[in-house]
Amino acid sequence: MSRAAAVPGPRTFSPGGSYRPFARDPLGFLTGLRRTYGTVARFRVGPRRVYLLSDPELVREVLVVHAARVRKDRGLEAARTVLGDGLLTSSGETWRRHRRLVQPAFHPDRIAAYAPVMAARAAARVERWRDGQRLDAAAEMAALALEIVAAALFGAEVGREVDRIAATVGEAVDAFRISRIPLAPLLDRLPVASTRRVRRAREALDRTVLGFVAARRARPGDDLVSALIGARDAEGGLGLTDREVRDEAMTLFLAGHETTANALAWTIDLVGRHPEVEARLRDEVARATRGRPPSAKDVPCLEYVRRVLTEAMRLYPPAWTVARRAVEDLELPGVTIRRGETAVMSQWVIHRDPVLYPEPERFDPDRWLPERHARLPRLAYFPFGAGPRICVGEGFAWTEAVLALAAIVRRVRLVPLSPTPPVPVPRITLRPGGGVPVRVEVAPVRFDAG
Repeated sequence: MSRAAAVPGPRTFSPGGSYRPFARDPLGFLTGLRRTYGTVARFRVGPRRVYLLSDPELVREVLVVHAARVRKDRGLEAARTVLGDGLLTSSGETWRRHRRLVQPAFHPDRIAAYAPVMAARAAARVERWRDGQRLDAAAEMAALALEIVAAALFGAEVGREVDRIAATVGEAVDAFRISRIPLAPLLDRLPVASTRRVRRAREALDRTVLGFVAARRARPGDDLVSALIGARDAEGGLGLTDREVRDEAMTLFLAGHETTANALAWTIDLVGRHPEVEARLRDEVARATRGRPPSAKDVPCLEYVRRVLTEAMRLYPPAWTVARRAVEDLELPGVTIRRGETAVMSQWVIHRDPVLYPEPERFDPDRWLPERHARLPRLAYFPFGAGPRICVGEGFAWTEAVLALAAIVRRVRLVPLSPTPPVPVPRITLRPGGGVPVRVEVAPVRFDAG
């Protein structure tokens, strides 16, 4: 018996394999595989053989040890229709060159320079909320994250463009959904309504982004696009072309605002359902800021704020699964993944594994105290991925989320209006289904001289 045949998993004679149950309920399907078959399970999607790997050591093997022998899955590669050859979709030498050129734009010193914009935008949005107002925190966080990433990418004057950009982002993201279905390349060439909308949105975003690139070539600023334009290859001194800058800017723009917005939305819902957590957050922010709005220098002091965000992303990871296609045979402990087969590693499944996390459904920020989380295996927690392709914007996202959450709890309480948490909707990111409806309770700003 081959090692592949020995791997347990659902057996089906359907031509689509497990496509229907997976497409109907991805989170439930993957969780059921882990519960029923263990840390390695095999299933089929059409003719493709897929392995769910739920052991942190196997995650490390695929994403770190054998990173050069795997590629992004085909669905994400198809997202090139909108993103082009940015870091999220490219591979091989193109990816390596772009990573070298983009990385300096996210140096800690540069992130610190963006922090005032993050803090100012967050404070301004919170100040607009009124006592007793009802709002959708998910929509508010999406708008805030969009403002922040647009300002960081394109500069302060982007403000007048944000609404127009936001109107096209949702339609452009539909390209990702289309890329996940069978016959997607054919569908993209047909004159059906959905692909026409995606094409129009893509063209509108192209005009906007390439316009900003042209403006920054003529007059550089302190934004990310200027940093990308100024980046040079050490080998030949070559920089990125306008199209390459566009691709990286589009990747950072679309991927950056969606993930942070969802992380903040889930955090707001969790904090609103745990008053004791909210009280501790307010105490810490009051001590750190002493009555003034949060700033970059406060970020290292806001340890509990970071633990709350960490725990929220454990329960509701914005990136809920990672898939890699083997371009060579992979000999892993207990399983061989052949060339062309796919390994799936789900943050949703691993972050909620009771073997790794006692009482996994419980919201417990203190599980991230150093003395407690030190006992976890490496990659038992990987919301930003791992290995060479770990998210280049991780430091940016952490700074943005910490400052935004601190600005919120400093000024208001957001009380959930639904008796139950939102239903997670797994798209490209993990969205709260139906949004996060809340009622605003404005609280006096506390001053803690201690």
